[in-house]
Amino acid sequence: MRRIPCTMSTQHPDNVSRPHWAAKEIIANEDEVFEAYYAFSELKCQEQMWDWEGKDVDPHIVRKLLTNFADFFRENVLGRDVYLTYRIPNPSVETAEKKVLIEALESIPRCHDVAEAFYGKKYHSPVFEVILPFTTSHLELLRILTCYKKIIVGKEDETINDLEKLSIKSWIGEFKPKKIEVIPLIEDKKSMLNIEAILLNYLNAIKTKYIRVFLARSDPALNYGLFSAVLLVKFALSSMIKVSRRKQVEIFPIVGTGSLPFRGHLTPENIQNFLEEYAGFMTVTVQSALKYDFDKNKVVQTIRLLNDELPEKKFEPIDESREEQVKTLISIFYPAYQKKIERLSSFINYVANFVPSRRARKLHIGLFGYSRKLGKVKLPRAIAFTAALYSLGLPPELIGANALTKLNEKQWSMLENLYLHWKEDLMFASKFVSWENLNCLLNDKEITEKVTKRFKLKNVIHEIVNDLEELERLTNIKLGPRNLTHRKHENFSNNVLISLAKGNENEVTQYIVETGKIRHSLG
Repeated sequence: MRRIPCTMSTQHPDNVSRPHWAAKEIIANEDEVFEAYYAFSELKCQEQMWDWEGKDVDPHIVRKLLTNFADFFRENVLGRDVYLTYRIPNPSVETAEKKVLIEALESIPRCHDVAEAFYGKKYHSPVFEVILPFTTSHLELLRILTCYKKIIVGKEDETINDLEKLSIKSWIGEFKPKKIEVIPLIEDKKSMLNIEAILLNYLNAIKTKYIRVFLARSDPALNYGLFSAVLLVKFALSSMIKVSRRKQVEIFPIVGTGSLPFRGHLTPENIQNFLEEYAGFMTVTVQSALKYDFDKNKVVQTIRLLNDELPEKKFEPIDESREEQVKTLISIFYPAYQKKIERLSSFINYVANFVPSRRARKLHIGLFGYSRKLGKVKLPRAIAFTAALYSLGLPPELIGANALTKLNEKQWSMLENLYLHWKEDLMFASKFVSWENLNCLLNDKEITEKVTKRFKLKNVIHEIVNDLEELERLTNIKLGPRNLTHRKHENFSNNVLISLAKGNENEVTQYIVETGKIRHSLG
């Protein structure tokens, strides 16, 4: 059995600080090649996601790693000791550049040849897994496998011309590896609740000893709110365990987590709670904020704990008799969140424009924008969304959280059994609430004129204030700054709102960055 990595370094742009080794604020091109080496060698991550989705990518990553850092990769064999895993575009949702999928798959045999030349007989295929985002059906996974088999490997037996009868394989060599593995990335509520059927259909169609399955954590929070996101992830994890037992196939779950509670709360300070909360997952993502916004020694220690302890943590699946109750619990939380977000959406989109870029990415919207049920409402990516709301003094964890008041005793018990550290997550977010900003949006003459009226915020802000007061009474969690550092964050949040009202765009970005430095994450 191959080694299953526990820590997957990613290129998610949630960091505030520029890495010490980067030449510019925006990480791109050769810097991302070095970053992969840095994640392996310095931070001790066991896997690097190489992202072909939504951004320009270097297809020569393997050659550059093995050439530039030969000593490290001779000792740490790529494809055996450390792993490079592509995230490819899903043609079902990609509109402009569907054929990037073919480009990504075409590069895999070329990477194989480079590794074979570098390692000799000791080589392993350096790339043999791809992550398919927005997976909603087993058919999408089978298309990728078939596409690689027929279009990439299958052409090796084609002849060049009728005169020579020379095969492509005879001319330029075999195409290896002969097959690849596909990791479904499940991101929407319907697919998470239906993950058992997706996996069973997939496993019935292929022969394998194991599969890895990736659950998004940020997009579900963006679309359905914090509580629904955590419950959906736990429901899907439970379903995976049941499928594994039924089919006698190992399933290794992956979860995509950022640093703020809204996106997973993976930080050095919260590592023990995190290990308990996400017990049962074999792999977690190490995103840019964790890598670059905390003390390096603490980051290395956090990654070491993940590598050591994740495989030992177990999750007891949800009893089938309680599955419908969990779905009911989810249905209580997400409408309370969505109703507020829909009405805030134009303001969030506007503020998100001032969140600084940290990676060279193409335009991309989250699943919220694809949802037919929610009409034409679109939102920015989860990182910019989270950064915008935190920077305004309205942490997204708290939006819709007053749905807790609707739970009966049995539902409270279920919530606390599944979302172990919900109160700690809310307590973290509560420190960054700015009552002053909320009051200004309702009562300050200049801000109401230039911001509140423009984005039609008066009624929704009034409702949010009532919700937050209700949440305080229910949970006994004080909302607002608790020390001078939190007050400093609120001061910068005030400046964000004032600068928005005055139209000082450069200042908005400056103050958003300052708020991010205090919370050790952009979004």
